Amino acid sequence: MQQPELKEGEVYLGAIINPDGTGEHSILLPGDKDDGNWQDAMDWAKQLGGDLPNRVEQVLMFDKSRGQFKKDWYWSNTTHEREAGWAWSQGFTNGYQYNTISSLASSALALSAEFLFSHSII
Repeated sequence: MQQPELKEGEVYLGAIINPDGTGEHSILLPGDKDDGNWQDAMDWAKQLGGDLPNRVEQVLMFDKSRGQFKKDWYWSNTTHEREAGWAWSQGFTNGYQYNTISSLASSALALSAEFLFSHSII
């Protein structure tokens, strides 16, 4: 598997492979957004041509690249499955993930949403 070519300012975080062999490369887009609610963060990431990271990508970011990020809370793209108006966020101080009222202010990072692949599983 080859790492995709990066544009200036992008950071390669790694790849996530699903059990069926499909997957995606996680590429952090340059910049971040401070103190916006969840919908503001989703809209901002979309304007950059990306998406907020999902909860698995956030764990990868904390584990492999936590020095790239402020010690702050960052929104994920995942809403809470039972609580309307809540979304998941990741703490880059302690690594915890919490569901948070989506109208509260938090930071956001955007990932590229275009590098899908299929990989043979041995």
